[in-house]
Parts: sequence; C-alpha cells; structure tokens
Amino acid sequence: MTSRTTLWIAAAVLCLCASAGAADKKIVFVAGTPSHGPGEHEYRAGCLLLQKCLGTVPGVQTIVYSNGWPADPLAFEGADAIVLSMDGGKGHALLQDDHLQQLAPLMSNGVGLACIHWAVEPTPEKGEAELIDWMGGAFEPNWSVNPTWTADFTRLLNHPITRGVKPFSIKDEWYFHLRFKEAENGFSVQGGVKGITPILAAIAPASTMDRPDGPYSGNPAVREAVKDHHPFIVCWAYGRPGGGRGFGFTGAHYHQNYANNDFRKVVLNGILWIAHGEIPAGGVESTISEEDLSQNLDVKRK
Repeated sequence: MTSRTTLWIAAAVLCLCASAGAADKKIVFVAGTPSHGPGEHEYRAGCLLLQKCLGTVPGVQTIVYSNGWPADPLAFEGADAIVLSMDGGKGHALLQDDHLQQLAPLMSNGVGLACIHWAVEPTPEKGEAELIDWMGGAFEPNWSVNPTWTADFTRLLNHPITRGVKPFSIKDEWYFHLRFKEAENGFSVQGGVKGITPILAAIAPASTMDRPDGPYSGNPAVREAVKDHHPFIVCWAYGRPGGGRGFGFTGAHYHQNYANNDFRKVVLNGILWIAHGEIPAGGVESTISEEDLSQNLDVKRK
C-alpha cells in the first residue's frame, strides 16, 4: 500500500468520524429549582432519569442543567432540542430576564422544544404567544384546568411518538382544556387543531369539575366541554412552519409515574422526535428500577 493510499484512507476515516459526530443529536434539559414535596415536581430527578434512559440511544448526546436556567451563555449552542421541566406561571424561568430572547433565534432555526408538566404554563401577558408558536399549545389560567385524575388512554394515533406504546391508564395531574395554535375549539381532538397531533387524549370524568371556579380549577367553558364527553388533549406534537418541532406533556406531577413503561416511552419518544432523531419501530426502550427512581430527589422519601 502506498503512502498516498494510506493518507487517503486515513482522511476518509476522519471524514466519516466527523460526519457521524455531526449527525449526533444534542438534547439540552433545563430542570427548575425545587418546588413541591417529595416525589412531586421532581424536575432534576426527572431530567436525570430521562437522560439515563436516552443514554442507550445511539447518536444522542444529552446534558442536564439543574436548579434553574443555565448561566453558561453557550448552554444551548449546537442544541437540536431543548427540554424544559420547571415551575410555570409568573415564576417560569423562561419568562425571566432575556430567556425568551435567548430561545427565539434557536426556535427560528428549527431547534425542537419540549415542556413537561408545569413548564407548559407561561402567562397570557408574557410567553404564551411564544410557547404557542414554538410548541403549538400552552396552559392558560382561567381557561385551562389542572385536576388530578386517572386518564384512560384507550386509543393511540399512529405517530412516531406512539411507536411501541400500548394503551394505558394512569393517575396524574393531567392539565386539559388548553390553548392551541389557530384553533377556535382547541380543547377536543375533534376541534380541528391546526398542526397539532394529539399524542395522548382522554375523556375527563365529571369529578374533575368538583372544585369551584378559579384560575386553575374551573370555568364555564371547561365545564360545558366536560359535559360533552370529548377527549381532551393532554400531550401533543406540533410541527412548526420551517421544520421545528414542539412536544407538550402535561403529566409527570408524580415522579413515580416514570415507572410506567408506556408513560415513560411517550416522553422519551417525544423528546427524540423534536430533536429529529430516528425513533425505533418499538420506541425508545429503557429499563429502570426503584433505585433509579429514588435517585436525585430534591427531598428523600422517609
């Protein structure tokens, strides 16, 4: 073999390695500060658990920033997807300082965005328009509600995020009657929500309306909608104009729910989907133990 041939082969190998590296999907998790009691709103533990599960997926790089918005100005550099798991409302980390402005150019360039549980709630005055543009939907106080109920997901649409997911039933603080993009009647699967794919939808029982009207508990519009027995979207996928993707998941109030294989697979598939990663035919496979679930909790269970 001539030296020229050797050099050519070496260069080709380097190019292939560089191409493989360039094809890797970088997913950045941002976990909020401690919020609730043990086992609830475990932002850091949840993100680290999802990171562990994605660690077996070839070509995926993940990084978790804990306890609030990353101070590193280069935290999102090269990201294919950003996952927010944190408190919502006025205290939403996305709404502080210039954080919306940090994400705006990334969203315009097609970076995916996922919000888990309370992170789907900005405020109508700030952040709602952006989240609906970037993710397709959002929780809106005095319109949406956050009861705790057992949702029966009996019908799953054919979508990459539902690969390998079987119908399941689970109790959580499932938000519903959300605001969706360009939809006059965005609270139901039948509502003609433009660009939204309902990944998980279920009929809310009458008991979800047991609380009096309030910013989170009920309003005349949602009460009428519940009476109609429409399935409400509680998890969705959104394709943005230009190629970016959004994924909203309103569950995960209870950290223990990640023990459910189908619940966990929906989240993992959704995160990989917004990063434009290839979801296997059986979905993202992962195995976790009770020890895994007990790691990194903000307050250890007694």
